[in-house]
Amino acid sequence: MAAPLLLPPPDPQFVLRGTQSPVHALHFREGAQAQGRPLLFSGSQGGLVHIWSLQTRRAVTTLDGHGGQCVIWLQTLPQGHQLLSQGRDLRLCLWDLAEGRNTIVDSVRLESVGFCRSAILAEGQPRWMLAMPGKGTDEIQILEMPSKTSVCTLKLEADAKPGMPMCLGLWQANCSPHPLLLAGYEDGSVALWDVSEQKVCSRIACHEEPVMGLDFDSQKARGVSGSAGKVLAVWSLDGQQALQVHRTHELTNPGVAEVTIRPDRKILATAGWDHCVRVFHWQTMRPLAVLAFHSATVQCVAFARDGLLAAGSKDQRISLWSLYPRT
Repeated sequence: MAAPLLLPPPDPQFVLRGTQSPVHALHFREGAQAQGRPLLFSGSQGGLVHIWSLQTRRAVTTLDGHGGQCVIWLQTLPQGHQLLSQGRDLRLCLWDLAEGRNTIVDSVRLESVGFCRSAILAEGQPRWMLAMPGKGTDEIQILEMPSKTSVCTLKLEADAKPGMPMCLGLWQANCSPHPLLLAGYEDGSVALWDVSEQKVCSRIACHEEPVMGLDFDSQKARGVSGSAGKVLAVWSLDGQQALQVHRTHELTNPGVAEVTIRPDRKILATAGWDHCVRVFHWQTMRPLAVLAFHSATVQCVAFARDGLLAAGSKDQRISLWSLYPRT
């Protein structure tokens, strides 16, 4: 039997324009509109946060709270009407978006001007946990929010020399009473922290270049990370909370700005310095598609719960893709 023909990758479902500067952060807010379509938030190099209607394909609101400095991370809280935005102005802003408002109601001062995106652990409770880069170049600060109470500062032993934390992921496993933190470092390593015990459970060398992005599938106890190099690393977490590299996948070109697993854990997408979005089957890491639409570095990717994929680029455009519909 002849091998099945590979179909060419599709064109974007549509493209959003008007950010006025390169796009560095994307985030979907579910259930925010009629017809169940999510809102899309984008953060730009010029310091603006645009809120996009996927109905009209236009920006419905523009938030300006970072003094013209690049917005590198966006996250909504489970209640849905509060947004966190992190900028290179050393501020993490909490916005109230309820009933058409767009007001900064609180902010946290950051001590590090690095590229590390923050992370939260919030299960719909009034109190939630925030992980962010700390004062020292190799430190991670954990706060209880909204009180801003310091929980701890996480720092590897002096001789580890991991460099700066580059990306963070917080979660709490069903089998663990303690919050856990994954951190990708400048030296290419990934570490798993027990936040309550303030100790490293495990640390592995995944890359020869700085870890630029990571994501974790808590159901499969498996994660993936990308770096400034040409390798995607897939690693697993065993019952003793030990990390081990499961497999690696070599890319055509170096540089992954972000990697994200779709909520149904079927596929994952990477944002490439080579202007491409690459899509893989999560279970096997089989390459599925190369989306070559953008004319400059793709700096961020995000999935909506319905499977819609958004990619933001240095070319000031956001592409939206419908790939391998969820079944």
